[in-house]
This record gives sequence, C-alpha cells and structure tokens, in this order.
Amino acid sequence: MMTTILIALAAGCASALMFASIISGALFSLVLFYLAPLPLMVAGLGWGPLSATIGGVSAAIGLGAIFGLPYCAAFVLTVALPAWWLGHLALLGRPVIAAPSAGNGAAPPAPVLEWYPVGRILLWTAGFAALTTMAALFTLGGDAATITGALRRGLLRITGVRPPAGDTDQMVDALVMIAPAAAAVVAMMTLTLNLWLAAKITATSGRLHRPWPEMKSAALPAMTLVALSLALALCFTGGLLAMLGQIASAALMMAYALIGFAVLHTLTLAMKSRALWLSGTYAVVLVFGWPVVAVVGLGLADAIFGFRQRYLQRRTPPPVPSS
Repeated sequence: MMTTILIALAAGCASALMFASIISGALFSLVLFYLAPLPLMVAGLGWGPLSATIGGVSAAIGLGAIFGLPYCAAFVLTVALPAWWLGHLALLGRPVIAAPSAGNGAAPPAPVLEWYPVGRILLWTAGFAALTTMAALFTLGGDAATITGALRRGLLRITGVRPPAGDTDQMVDALVMIAPAAAAVVAMMTLTLNLWLAAKITATSGRLHRPWPEMKSAALPAMTLVALSLALALCFTGGLLAMLGQIASAALMMAYALIGFAVLHTLTLAMKSRALWLSGTYAVVLVFGWPVVAVVGLGLADAIFGFRQRYLQRRTPPPVPSS
C-alpha cells in the first residue's frame, strides 16, 4: 500500500509540474502540457485506479494552493478526471464462462475475463475531449458573440494584427470559426495518445493487468452514429448550439477516423506491401491533414456496411465437416 501511495504522489507531482509548465510560455511547455495526463494514466494502469485518484487529488490540491482555484478546477476537469476514468475503464473486466461441450462429461471450463471494449473507451475519450473543449469555451463567455469576440481578440494578439488588416483579418475570422472544432480534435488526439503511451509503458514494464487488445477490431457502439447525426444537425442551428455541435461533431469524427485506420489495418492484411501502404497513408495524413476526411469516411462506411466483418468472413476457411 505504501508503494502505491508513493507512486501516486510521484505521478501527481509530475503531472502537476507538466500542467503548470504552460505558464512559462516556452514552446516545449506546450508538449509537456498536453502530456500532463500521462503520469496519472501510467499510475492508474499499473497500480490501479486508487493510485490515479490519490495522485490526481494531491496534484489538484498543490496547484490550487499555489495558483488558485481556477487552475485547480482546470486540472481536475482536463487532466485528473479523464486520466482516472479512462484508466479505470481500461482495467474493467467481467468473468465469462464458456458453455461446456455437450455429452463429454468434462468439467466446466474456467471463466475468462471479458475486458471493456476498446471502441467504448474511444467513445469515452471523445466525450472527454468534447467536454473539456466546451468548458474552455464557457470560460470565455456565456453566448456565441462573447466567445467569438474573445477568440478573435486572442488570435489578433497572437498574430500581431491590428484591425482592419484586409486579407489577414479575414484569415483571423476564418480561424475563429474553426477554432472550437480544431480544439476538440487536438483534445481528442492528445487524450488518445496519452492513453496509448501509458498502456505501452505499463505493458513494457509488465504492470499492465490486461492483455494487449486487438486494435484493428475496435468498433464504436451503434448509437454513436445517431449521436453524430444529432451533433451535425446542431451545427446548422446557429449561435452557441452550433458551436457545441461543431465540438461534438469534431470529437466523434476523430473517433471514426481512428476506426478508419483500424479498417485499413484489417483490409491490408493480405497485401505484400502492407507496411508501405500503411506508412504512406499515415504520412500523407500527418503532412497534409485534409486526407483524414477520407479515413473518417472509411470508418463511417465500416460502421454502416461492416467491411471488416465481410472481409474476415471471406478469409476464414470453412469448417471441416465431421465424419
């Protein structure tokens, strides 16, 4: 127990320092800020959710005592709560007893653990990304006009442009329009990256208490399509609801983009140049960005038409007839 507490306190200190490093204004501090959930996730996956809880609470108290209540609340909402809950879900499992073979008189098989599906963890990650982005927007104001004005002033300060400035001013307006969705995308990808890195670290150290999941078989729940449709419909309402719809839509689309990559990993199983195709696809998406739309479409198409299931059924050999 003492070891767990010490690990938790160390993870909390590391996470708090990484979160508070953004105050320095250095470019590298932005990387540390986005990796702030990582120590707590490692503690949660390797030593249990209680370790992440102790670390998160101690870090929040320290940040609140030094920088005030707003920093404490921001840390809890954007770092501690997602790290604790996602780590808890990753270790969640239930025993499943397979049905014994009829008439062989053998003892019933030992129960095996059914782990919490990766697709549902991905959906929770999208939910946290949307929630934290919405909370950040509400710190700027309570209506669309106030939030848009605050975003615009912030971008003008960053770019050093004084209105009116012609084309540059129009570019700032365009950035303001896409800023909420872009923030949700960044939050979604950083949370996913942190969880993956934490799982890799704990698996390498032998502390991961579940087998490594089959990533290419991950699938989102069927109702996710309904949620995405509702979020897209909100985008056309205007005002604050449209902003919230953009944030939810962006987070869910990034979840489907990750499913699209899983589909690519499945459909290229039989290809001799599989590594070249996959690495080329990742490189194109990382360099240009916009091709991710095609990957999102692939994830959506798989959710509707079941491409992976059909492909695997064709590759599975027929059962051997019993004599």
